[in-house]
Amino acid sequence: MAFVLAAGSVGGYLYYRHLNDNISTTDVLGAGTDGFKNDQAINVLVIGTDKRTGAGNQGYGDRNSPGHADTNILFHISKDRTNATALSIPRDLITDIPACPTKQANGSTKTIPGDRQVRFNESLGQQGRDPGCTMRTVQKLTGISVDHFMMADFNAVKTLSSAVGGVPICLKKDIDDKDSGLKLSKGEHRLQGEQALAFVRTRHAYSDRSDLDRIRAQQKFLSSLIREMTSSGTLSSPTKLFPLAEAATKALTVDTGIGSISQLTSLARELKDINPKNVTFTTLPVVDNPAEKVPATVVVDHSRADPLLAMIRDDTSLTEVKKQEEAVKSTQESVLQGTRAPSSAIRVQIYNGGAPDGAARTTLDWLRSKQGVSAAVNSGNAAQKVEKTTLEYAPDQDDQARALADKMGLPASALKQGTGDASSSTPMKLTLGPDFKGAGTPLTAPAKAPEGIQRVEADEATCAG
Repeated sequence: MAFVLAAGSVGGYLYYRHLNDNISTTDVLGAGTDGFKNDQAINVLVIGTDKRTGAGNQGYGDRNSPGHADTNILFHISKDRTNATALSIPRDLITDIPACPTKQANGSTKTIPGDRQVRFNESLGQQGRDPGCTMRTVQKLTGISVDHFMMADFNAVKTLSSAVGGVPICLKKDIDDKDSGLKLSKGEHRLQGEQALAFVRTRHAYSDRSDLDRIRAQQKFLSSLIREMTSSGTLSSPTKLFPLAEAATKALTVDTGIGSISQLTSLARELKDINPKNVTFTTLPVVDNPAEKVPATVVVDHSRADPLLAMIRDDTSLTEVKKQEEAVKSTQESVLQGTRAPSSAIRVQIYNGGAPDGAARTTLDWLRSKQGVSAAVNSGNAAQKVEKTTLEYAPDQDDQARALADKMGLPASALKQGTGDASSSTPMKLTLGPDFKGAGTPLTAPAKAPEGIQRVEADEATCAG
């Protein structure tokens, strides 16, 4: 979307100003960041609100509602800008909403109290909550820092789908849903306007009539929309590009950190090399709420969600995007191939290089009492902080390094072999960084996604239903 807006902004200064004036912004009072860094991943929360604003939308029911966080997608853009993961969060997920400061119309700040064990969709609109509250809820839920948000309402679906000339959709079966007004035959269709809105709203058209089926259909719709927006036929055609830029700027509300065409252009430069084949949609794994006799809500399935969230936090792609990186990774993993020294032979000095206070002490206690590493020493704070936990060792200490890596859950990339004259009797140097989660807790996410997670690849056209 940012790429389209950036491309549309080259039509001259006056048109640039016009598009800039179209954009609505919200000051989220520190919930996100002022921008983004070239060498860091970017996380943008895309919110679809069910607020009934705009021509023809009052008839959808609940017309006086301030709106909810009805559709929620955390869009993670990788550090190297080669891939992205789009994580859908179900609106009916039971979670905690933290207290959040919100900017009032008169310029003052009001802190809205948090709520425990309520639907996720109440993080927006209810009690005056703004998108910053939804951002804070996502961060509390996932442990992933959210940099920015983009919010769209019903009009966005109608205008954007029309601006690209319709969104291609395939259906596995006929649909006749009186609630959404969607009536379509099995097969291929190109949806725009009211039909497109009905498609992304319907859930009674699917087998279990649930929001999870609706999420999967929305992911297919968005994947198709991405393919249409990034096609050469759209980006090279002023007759398509300018209406699309017009529709997007009018439909979107964003945080002040990306609240101008120039800032969106900067974001576009970060996104321009991501191929749709490397964009994967998935859904936070959930199960029916066990507290309900007739389940109407869901709760997090931690057995599958925790490793998936760890992968996103660790910037691990759900798609295979760089064979060269895989080869490097394979070479690194070879470091861990070989013999292991016995615990009694491991000699290590432990430093705190940015881990939580007391990390070196608790690690020392754990290694000595639980792992039999009696020759471990707490050396206090490192001379300088490190970005990630590292283990430095001498050339003839490979077996000690492998053994300690096994115990500590260190990846191959954390092991740094020196070239000095130190012998096996010289202690290795373990420096605990900000990624340290606790003695014995693996530092890296799984290299493979957990079994059974739902996914949609943005470059694949598959049928819904």
